[in-house]
Amino acid sequence: MYLKTISELAEDDGLVPISALAERLGVSTVSATEMVHRLREQGLLDHTPYKGVALTDDGDRRACRIIRRHRLWECFLTDHLGLPWQQVHDFACQLEHATADEVTEALAVFLDNPPTCPHGNPIPDAEWIVPALVDQPLNEWKPGDRGTITRIHPESILLLDYLAARHIEPGQPVTFTEVAPFNGPLMMQIGDQTHALGREIAAHIYGIRTDE
Repeated sequence: MYLKTISELAEDDGLVPISALAERLGVSTVSATEMVHRLREQGLLDHTPYKGVALTDDGDRRACRIIRRHRLWECFLTDHLGLPWQQVHDFACQLEHATADEVTEALAVFLDNPPTCPHGNPIPDAEWIVPALVDQPLNEWKPGDRGTITRIHPESILLLDYLAARHIEPGQPVTFTEVAPFNGPLMMQIGDQTHALGREIAAHIYGIRTDE
């Protein structure tokens, strides 16, 4: 769980502060610090005091291995069991740790090697390599930009529930219409509806502009 979470948080911020890691996992800073010490002793991460942690090459490979299992299970639960895309993250968290590599690869073949999970995030390949990402969070877009939502990152049940209730999901066309006055919310046309997105939420919704 720690390695996967560090990998996901590092995508946005590089070094991951221990406080951010603890908050994301719902544990105390003391518990997170103890686990960071153990993982560093195992050669899975580096810790820069007062700045944060980063995965070593070995740690990154192990994280990608877990992420591959997790996102394949999300695809299976959504596509073959019919579970809503906003609910499968927590179930996949439980399954990822009980899945052998042989089962993971059989699952990938059964699913016809999907490139992304239901939330649009890339699935590492069988060599645990993640393709380069070229999308940007919507809070970095400018009024007049238009494109397509690609993914929701990082995934959390509260965020996914909020977005699903508003039909904001990967594949939807999006146009940034304006910024509300006084540093207000970002006004977005998503599908056939207009949404006022807070900047924190917009930072978790990624898209590719049509001019890219």
